[in-house]
Parts: sequence; structure tokens; C-alpha cells
Amino acid sequence: MCSRIRAAVPDRGRRAAGTAALIMILPVAGCENLPLALGDFNSIILTAAPAVWEETRGDLVPALERTVFTVRDEKIFTVMPGTPGTETWFKLRRLKQQLVIGTQTDPWMAGPLEKIGEPVTPPQIAHVENVWARNQVVTAVVLEEGREVEGLLELTPELSEIYVDWFRDRSVARMFVTEPDSALSLQLARDHGFTLLVPAVYRYQVTDSVHIFRNDNPDPSELIRQFAITWQTPIEPDFDTEDLLAWRARIVDRYYNYPQVVSDDRVVEGPETLNGHQAYAYQAVWKNPPGDFPAAGPFIVRSVDCPQQGRRYLIDAWLYAPGKDKYEYMVQLDEITSSFRCTGR
Repeated sequence: MCSRIRAAVPDRGRRAAGTAALIMILPVAGCENLPLALGDFNSIILTAAPAVWEETRGDLVPALERTVFTVRDEKIFTVMPGTPGTETWFKLRRLKQQLVIGTQTDPWMAGPLEKIGEPVTPPQIAHVENVWARNQVVTAVVLEEGREVEGLLELTPELSEIYVDWFRDRSVARMFVTEPDSALSLQLARDHGFTLLVPAVYRYQVTDSVHIFRNDNPDPSELIRQFAITWQTPIEPDFDTEDLLAWRARIVDRYYNYPQVVSDDRVVEGPETLNGHQAYAYQAVWKNPPGDFPAAGPFIVRSVDCPQQGRRYLIDAWLYAPGKDKYEYMVQLDEITSSFRCTGR
């Protein structure tokens, strides 16, 4: 068996609130005779009736091609429409990320519906793997006859969220192909008063109570993922963004390999709760100082208060990935640093 379904099952209570479905996992048949899927998962091949596509594309494409800011606005996915039944469409069906939209009688829905293998109740969203190729994901939006346009527009916000969640889950799963370093987590909790889950591929060192975790595989000229954790005590009541950035600057100057200055061209900041701890996050772009080698990347720095320890922690995560899409790596850094917890030390 090489295929699974994540079927979106209607939930009447959530539908009333504008949410289409719950998700459950179902087994489906094998796929030994299918060709291997081509392309990448960030390109969505969208199949729908031409009339439905024309009516909904203005809402659907921006929802699916959501952007996030790293060092620029970066699309999470790109959408490529295919006209059902054409020669080009049969070729596009070999690509990895498929979105098929239609009613139960539309011929291009037959393959995904057969994989589901049980009755559906439109409007419904289902996720099926390996329909036309191995290592392929097919998202099927099953619509009611006569309400195709209205039904699709109603489901578009949830469909967008499903894709974003799928991307994040896949990014985290790819990172944890390398198992978490459980021994390091226990050591940090026992000896230093905090813990978090770090893939074993990260190198760890501590100097002057500044803990640095770095992954520069395969080559630091191509990719660096790094974060640092330190703390100060006591927890000063008057602490603002300027204090947070000044603290980060002191860590950068003394403990990082290369200088960094903060660009304030695009900033995302605000208070948050991190595993029950009061925190504040600031995300922006770091750059090398003028006159140095022109390098830059995104960073997110947090202050996290742990009153039971009398400590305020700083967690600073940054990325260097020239010429690459950066959102997946920032998702991974955020997942690691968001696992931070103060222990009872």
C-alpha cells in the first residue's frame, strides 16, 4: 500500500460558522504501476471547468498564491491552470501538486473520487495521494451540481488555509527526517533551565551562557540556519523593542561570526504567548554593514519571560539562504524556537 487519503468530512456545526470540513485519514489502494510524479510541491496544477475557472479565478488565485514576507514578498505556492481533456492537461497530471475542482459527474473528478472509495457529500474537500503518479498529492474540491461557482467561492478561504497548513506540516516533517536530539533536550533542562526540540543535525556550543545552535549543511556559503538563546535577570519591568534589539546587537557583535545590522524597511512585531510564557516577537531583515560582503536574510527575535526563574530569555533565529526561497526554512526555525520551555530549575 503506497497511498493515503485525508478526506475532509462535512461537519454541520462548523459549516454554520463558515468552515467546510473536518479531516480524517483513510487507506486506499496501491500505486505500483504509476509513473513517478514530476516537478515540485509548490506549483499547484488546477483543473476546473473553464466557465468555473473564469468566474472564480480573481478570488481563487490570490487566495492560493498567498505571500509571506522573508526578505521580500514570497509566494508559498504558484497556480498553473490546466484545461481538462487537452494534451497539455494529460502531461500536467504527472506533476506533484494537483487541485481538481468539479462535481461528481465531471470526468476529471473520476480518478480522485475512485481513490476516496466511499460516498462524498458536496461541498467537500478531500486529499488523496498517488492518483495519476507516485509521490503526488491531489486535493479534490467536490461541488454541488448547479452551485459550482458559489460553492467554490464559499470554500476558497478554507482551501487557502488547508494549503498553508499542509506546507507548514510538510516543512516540519522534512526537518525532522533528522530525529530530534533528545539527549541535548534533557541536558539543557537539567543544566541550564530551559529545553526545546532541536534536530540532531544542529551543532551546539555554549559560551558565557550564550547557547548557539547552528546548521550550515551542506555548505555555509549556500545555507545557514542558526539560533541563539541567552537570558538576563532580574526581569526588568520597563523593556521595549529598542531594548530587545540592543540586546540582540550585543549578542551579534560578541558571539556571531559575521556582523549584522537590522533593516527596518519591513517589520512584523507584537506580543505573544509561547507555551504559557509571556513573550514578544520582532521579525525583520538583517544585513551585513555597508562596505562588507552584501549578505542578508530574515530573522525573528523573541523575549520570553519566565518569572519562576526570575529570567527574561532572548531567542534569536536567523537565516542565510542566498538565491533560495526562504519561507520553508523560517517555518523550521520557528518550529524549533517555538518549542522553547522554561523548566523548574
